[in-house]
Amino acid sequence: MNKTIKLNSGHEMPLLGLGTWKSEPNKVGDAVKYALTEAGYKHIDGAAIYRNEPEIGKVYNEVFKSINREDVFITSKLWNTNHAPQNVEEACRQTLKDLQLEYLDLYLMHWGIAFEHGGDLEPMKDGKVVTEKTSIRETWEAMEKLVNLGLVKSIGVANFTTMMLTDLLTYAKIVPAINQIELHPYNSQQSLVDFCLSHGIKVTAYSPTGRMGVDLNNMARLHTDPVVQKIATKHNKSVAQILISWAVTRGTIVIPKSTTPSRIKENIEIFDFEMDKSDMSDLNSLEKALRYVDPSDWWGIPYFK
Repeated sequence: MNKTIKLNSGHEMPLLGLGTWKSEPNKVGDAVKYALTEAGYKHIDGAAIYRNEPEIGKVYNEVFKSINREDVFITSKLWNTNHAPQNVEEACRQTLKDLQLEYLDLYLMHWGIAFEHGGDLEPMKDGKVVTEKTSIRETWEAMEKLVNLGLVKSIGVANFTTMMLTDLLTYAKIVPAINQIELHPYNSQQSLVDFCLSHGIKVTAYSPTGRMGVDLNNMARLHTDPVVQKIATKHNKSVAQILISWAVTRGTIVIPKSTTPSRIKENIEIFDFEMDKSDMSDLNSLEKALRYVDPSDWWGIPYFK
């Protein structure tokens, strides 16, 4: 099984990376260091809104003295308060400063919505997020300039719907390399994945194990699903490994998050077995259109509707 995938920008991206969303302060740095120096990872996914880039940057500054920077694929994301064209480059440069890097391998628009610019990263009024009159087009054209400036090698989007992408593709001079979306057997989004791939846009799966270890108020949980557990037993693998393998087998990139060394190591050990057609069919049958990450719950807007 291949361990990398070629993007439309011509760059190779490792199929498996370490996610850093919700990674605890004073733990995320050690997690990234372990992943890069001991567990064999060559791909780290982050974002400005995770508020841990300075801690990760200290680790990069240390490990890239013994590891070639060019051998590690690093992703970050533009936050919603910086969508206005005049703020995009500044935001990217701040991320580079925080990460102590000269360039990013991939920079994504984190969401397809512009928030009011200012100190509050999620400005709210009367239970709804305060938006700004900046179009996706304006932001994307500013993102394209980052490539020309050499600050980023590839650009893409996250949490984009088919309609958002359809509009973007009418004017994009640089087609997004990636759409990063929530994907797991309970929310496979096959039609969106197919749409992206048909337009040369690769797909990254976040929350691939269904946010294992997070209290989700009685929502259905993937790691306790009998079908998933049965397949894990069949292959003598963990539930997490089965869910990560499902993502890779269907042609998507996957970024499981952990700060526990044993799990970080376990999550990357999915290239020594292959899911067969019956495994994939059984997992695909679990589709519920169940999102564990839905901004309508905290921004007061029906983003995915």
